[in-house]
Amino acid sequence: MNSNNNAPELIVSGIHLPLTPSLKTFVREKSERLFRHQERIIRLRVELECDSKQAVSNRFTAKGHIEIHGPDMNASVSSDECHKAISLLVDKLDRMLNKRAKSYKSRRHANEPIRVTPALQT
Repeated sequence: MNSNNNAPELIVSGIHLPLTPSLKTFVREKSERLFRHQERIIRLRVELECDSKQAVSNRFTAKGHIEIHGPDMNASVSSDECHKAISLLVDKLDRMLNKRAKSYKSRRHANEPIRVTPALQT
């Protein structure tokens, strides 16, 4: 996966939420898509939070932090179910990675020479 053949690190933590083996497995399965698309990910941290004082529609919050070569990426999603929040978070992070890859690719292929008009040369 990585250029140095080390598997990227996945850290899952729960805030006011007991992490069950099914939640950990679900996060691991969903995050495989991110690691498959982007081989330069060093570490992915996922924080799952349950706030009983919030409205039911925003009770579960999933926060993701991707450490990657270059600027790190952060995302946060709220939902009424924990598994749904994880799915939405991975989708959001995937879109962010794709957007970043496209912008790097467009910059790499934009090597057109700069043309100076005669009026600017004098």
